[in-house]
Amino acid sequence: MNERVVVDPITRIEGHLRIEAETAADGSITNAYSSGTMVRGIELILKDRDPRDAWAFAQRICGVCTLVHGIASVRSVENALGYVIPPNAQLIRNLMIAAQYVHDHVMHFYHLHALDWVDVVSALKADPAATSTLAQSISSWPKSSPGYFRDVQTKVRNFVEQGQLGIFAGGYWGHPEYKLPPEANLMAVAHYLEALEWQRDVVQIHTIFGGKNPHPNFLVGGAPSPISVDSSSGLSATAVNMQGLSMVRDVINKMRAFVDQVYIPDTLAIASFYKDWFARGEGVGNFMTFGDFPESGTDDPSSWLIPSGVILNRDLSTIHPVDLNNPEDVQEFVAHSYYDYSTGKESGLHPYDGQTNLHYTGPKPPFTQLDVENSYSWLKSPRWRGKAMEVGPLARVLMLYAKGHEPTVDLANSALSQLDLPLTAMFSTMGRTASRTLESKIVVDQMSIWLDNLIANIRAGDLSVHNEDKWDPSTWPAEARGVGFTEAPRGGLAHWVVIKDRKIDNYQAVVPSTWNAGPRDPQGQPGPYEAALMDRHTLHDPKQPLEIQRTVHSFDPCIACAVHVVDPNGEELVQIKVR
Repeated sequence: MNERVVVDPITRIEGHLRIEAETAADGSITNAYSSGTMVRGIELILKDRDPRDAWAFAQRICGVCTLVHGIASVRSVENALGYVIPPNAQLIRNLMIAAQYVHDHVMHFYHLHALDWVDVVSALKADPAATSTLAQSISSWPKSSPGYFRDVQTKVRNFVEQGQLGIFAGGYWGHPEYKLPPEANLMAVAHYLEALEWQRDVVQIHTIFGGKNPHPNFLVGGAPSPISVDSSSGLSATAVNMQGLSMVRDVINKMRAFVDQVYIPDTLAIASFYKDWFARGEGVGNFMTFGDFPESGTDDPSSWLIPSGVILNRDLSTIHPVDLNNPEDVQEFVAHSYYDYSTGKESGLHPYDGQTNLHYTGPKPPFTQLDVENSYSWLKSPRWRGKAMEVGPLARVLMLYAKGHEPTVDLANSALSQLDLPLTAMFSTMGRTASRTLESKIVVDQMSIWLDNLIANIRAGDLSVHNEDKWDPSTWPAEARGVGFTEAPRGGLAHWVVIKDRKIDNYQAVVPSTWNAGPRDPQGQPGPYEAALMDRHTLHDPKQPLEIQRTVHSFDPCIACAVHVVDPNGEELVQIKVR
């Protein structure tokens, strides 16, 4: 086996991802391999449980994505049993999902990805007055005085001098690939710290509608919290009321202000110094969306803000349909994964027939490199009609653009015009990052409309948030199956459930980071992470692989969604009985 550059872990929060890259003499990456290093077992835990409880377990697939698995889970059961949820519940879900989008994208940009572009130590050389002038030239954000930036600089200097970099530790500071001037670095570090405070307000939307964050509550058939218009009743203390909705509006306004005055200007400013990164890191060139944010239910695709479809080979003129129930459309392969199928390692299975048979055959830890000729990842390899697909913000922005969604077209064209770039620049590492910013603007603007519609329904006397018609299991068929999908911040997410005799017979979740981070399939096709790293990447220093981090982080990896820990021998670690 050839020696490889190894980055393990590569993620800044969820550390279960290993990247290995083979390089030529000039440092260019010729082959790359993506490996999930721990196994997920939620599907096995869900078997034989009440499907109405599935969301509470499935939501624990990830602690970063918080609500998305809950949404996909309740939708899968509703699809299987034929639930139609009330309009108010749909609007509440849209608002909760949208809050997750904007929160997640801002957190990703500043706390998980910005340090790939921003040299924290360089900020110590900045002139606070010049930083103030820069900040005021690109935005009307009020926190932009010389004194403010001087205080931030002093705080960072104290961290460095005391050897307490904390959240800024582990960076390749001084790497020649960092191109921002010191003043831009100081401005970005200040906004990094502001975003930490900003997020505390955003999560209030989940606590108002779902009781808590992370992991807000959900309910098959609707929303978990009743609506009250009587402030004198005891119910109003635990229900959504006008006071709570007023708080939601205030939070949306704060979210929009930060997106408009900080996030978008910072993205454009940083991108202007890294325009060469609009020409590398494309990936597989195929993009897929499942669709989300329905106005009138998931059964009416015409009402979805984000449409579903597949774009092949960059061709935005033709959109191919996606049918998640069709066994020919979606299959998962395990040829290079640490699983076995009863039908054989080379076969593909639709998630309704999916199997979670753990079978580790990799090298015994510790090891120097993966055995990529055989199995090398705990992630499977999902495919749409045999083709690898990229999911996520870039796929969604391209789909909206292809469909002629006016706000998306205007925003994308404006950003590309400011950067003097063609539309094809979006097929790249930096295009992926920019798409996340554009999407945040699209979604946060829509939130006020959904809130207005919810308030209008309430004022018209509609307080319904739950459909109880099929709550009694005696009304269910002997066997049912359904798929619940959502466009999670990181991409298309779907849960498939098979219900027999009122219990879960099979449950499979195919998550965005599996679509993007999965290993090669039986035909040798790389997944999007692997393909993107092989697209015009040259490492300046293999011991400081900043270039690898930039592209992998542009996908916003959340490998917790794909992997969880078990005993090396597959045995239970603990058994908990709930009385």
